[in-house]
Amino acid sequence: MTPLPPGGCIGILGGGQLGRMLSMAAAPLGYRCHIFGPEDPPPAGQVADRVTIADYLDRDALRSFAESVDIVTLEFENVPAGALEFLSHLVPVHPGVKALATTQDRLVEKDFANNVGAPTAPYAAVDSLDDLRAAIAKIGPETGSRAVLKTRRMGYDGKGQVMLDQESDLAQAWNALAGAPSILEGYIPFDGEVSVIVARGLDGSVSAYPPIANRHKNHILDTSTVPAGLNAIQANRAIATATDLAIALDYVGVLAVELFVTGDTFLVNEMAPRVHNSGHWSIEGAVTSQFEQHIRAICGLPLGSMALRGQVEMRNLIGDDVDQVPEILAEPGAHLHLYGKAEVRAGRKMGHVTYVKDGSDIT
Repeated sequence: MTPLPPGGCIGILGGGQLGRMLSMAAAPLGYRCHIFGPEDPPPAGQVADRVTIADYLDRDALRSFAESVDIVTLEFENVPAGALEFLSHLVPVHPGVKALATTQDRLVEKDFANNVGAPTAPYAAVDSLDDLRAAIAKIGPETGSRAVLKTRRMGYDGKGQVMLDQESDLAQAWNALAGAPSILEGYIPFDGEVSVIVARGLDGSVSAYPPIANRHKNHILDTSTVPAGLNAIQANRAIATATDLAIALDYVGVLAVELFVTGDTFLVNEMAPRVHNSGHWSIEGAVTSQFEQHIRAICGLPLGSMALRGQVEMRNLIGDDVDQVPEILAEPGAHLHLYGKAEVRAGRKMGHVTYVKDGSDIT
């Protein structure tokens, strides 16, 4: 295994804030980044070396993109798997097609997790109203007659899902998802949600950050806090779950695994084959940020230390939260990151702020 030498170019599929922060992490290591995606203009393009604006399935554009880079990665999981498959015949791609295809489909993802030995909430495939009725009859009693109907693909931040209980109109719920292939998941009365961000290098080396406690507002991540308040047994179990999944996927790069906490049990909620919102705190809060760690992993470099620099909290700036910037900048110890998005919209992630406190009493 030969590491990508300084001066090499990393192709990034997707040009949002994650691609932006990956590009910024690549630069100190001597790498250039080429952004590819349909967004015009992409926020990542403000800091990257080069940008190609094209559809993800434009093969001529993909071929030209592949010729200009040494390696390809992605910043979000809704890139068509066909684009990754096409590129993989032209240039090294990390993470690979298997990881992307597995995490793009909630049903495939949960089947995979269960096969690896990582438990999930009870679930069933739903492809029709009759399937939904049958799934409710099977799953409802196991979880207090409450369940969540989700599209198998594309949903995020609460989009593409409907909460169901005994009073719900099933036909109305099914129509709300426009008949898209879906999955019914039993509702879990969990104690909390944590994420584990694990990195796996080209040489198979694996390292993980401590589990991160996440709190949501209106289905969108609001704050992430680390340490998460778990005991040592819980923390090790959560990290082991994420590590097992990364190894089973033959993963290269940073993988985020969201877990429901129910006592000493962890249930896999979702996997993200990329750097993750719940890991943004690591820029100031860890020795090596998740963005640098991803670049190290895919380029064949040694993984960096994931040790904490203190007790850390990250808060997302959603929509008009961005109006708080002057006040945030006046706060001692506040680390502000804005994503270069020109239009402010309700529910849109405009930036984040991180606070690092003295870590002398971290256990």
